[in-house]
Amino acid sequence: MVRLGRSTLPAKTPDQVRTMRRAGLVVRQALDAVAAELAPGRTTGHLDAVAARVIEQAGATPSFLGYHGFPGVVCVSVNDEVVHGIPGERVLEAGDLVSVDCGAIVDGWHGDAAFTAVVGGEAAARPEDLELNAVTEDALWAGIRALHPGERLHEVGAAVQDLVEAEAARRGRTFGILDGYTGHGIGTEMHQEPSVYNERVRERGPKVRVGATIAIEPMITLGTHESHELDDDWTVVTDDGSRGAHWEQTVAVTPGGLWVLTAADGGEARLGDRYAPLDG
Repeated sequence: MVRLGRSTLPAKTPDQVRTMRRAGLVVRQALDAVAAELAPGRTTGHLDAVAARVIEQAGATPSFLGYHGFPGVVCVSVNDEVVHGIPGERVLEAGDLVSVDCGAIVDGWHGDAAFTAVVGGEAAARPEDLELNAVTEDALWAGIRALHPGERLHEVGAAVQDLVEAEAARRGRTFGILDGYTGHGIGTEMHQEPSVYNERVRERGPKVRVGATIAIEPMITLGTHESHELDDDWTVVTDDGSRGAHWEQTVAVTPGGLWVLTAADGGEARLGDRYAPLDG
């Protein structure tokens, strides 16, 4: 989303974090349901309806619907559409690279996450799309692992950039980090300060505190870092037509480590001894 200003990184109470976990699990359930329906011949509007049904059945509220006028429950972005794609009548084809972003509210607290996948699976995918998607997901987890109480928040962006650049060199690929779009603080509003950058920046950012909750979301392309909005005032596409991927998780810093509020396992498989859910 758009860049926010610099600010402190407020702490949430354990009970507030637990409520955000409930919202995060609704988001995860909605995204899992969408992933199961991601097939040739489906429309992006169908995916939106699937997510809407899951969120409604959970007794939660969509974060995106009506947000600054956004007309969907999820963002569905296809190929060179990196983020903020409006769901509708577009029919998906085998080999399309699709990013789906979802948010939900439970008792006033938000969860926010995104994933990217190839329609038709690996058999239908271009090799470069699979590499892009793997690098983007790995960059997300590199950013998450950079969160340490007492350290500066913008170490997240440095970790994302380091991973992307190392993978570009190793694979002989060009990867661009989408300029002008960042992660964000999250809590009683979906987008709160501070910005969570996906690259190194001159400022160091606020110190990470126990109880902090942020959404980390690298957006990586197979070419340029430059983009523009379509005439719908939402959909962000790459200037050079290269494809993009987008992965996001909402993360809490707990007294013992990290809790990924929008991951089914809380992030345990990827974080190892950094994984520390709140008791109770």
